Amino acid sequence: MVKRVAILDANRCVGCQICMLICSERLGYAGLTKSAIWVVTPGGVERGFTVIVCRACKDPPCARVCPEEALKIRPGGGVLLDPRKCIGCGHCVAACDIGAIRLDPETGKPIVCVYCGYCTQFCPHHVIALEEVL
Repeated sequence: MVKRVAILDANRCVGCQICMLICSERLGYAGLTKSAIWVVTPGGVERGFTVIVCRACKDPPCARVCPEEALKIRPGGGVLLDPRKCIGCGHCVAACDIGAIRLDPETGKPIVCVYCGYCTQFCPHHVIALEEVL
C-alpha cells in the first residue's frame, strides 16, 4: 500500500510550522532547514498559509530531469532519492511544479519527502494526513 502526505484543508493551517519541525526532528535535527514539508504565506496571517509537500506525482518531472538517475520513481507515484548518485545539480528543484524540493544547505542534495507521515501525527488542526495513493 503506497501512501503520501495529503493536504486535507489548507484553510485550517495557522502557520505553526510544527509539521516542519517534526520532519527535521525525524532526522535528528533541530530547526527547519532539513524539513521536506514547508508552510509559507504570501503575506502574513491575513493572507493564510500554503502547505508545500511532495504530491507523489505519477510521472514526476524531478526524476525525469535528474542526469544521474538519483531520483527513482516510486511505485504509486513520487520519488526516492539515492544520495550516493546525486551530484547536487539542482535540476530537480527547478523541475518540481509545486516547489516541494529544496536543496539541503549542508550537503547540497535535495530534501524530498519520504512519505513516512510522521508530520501528520503532530498537526494540531488536522491540515495534513497520510493517505493511500489510488
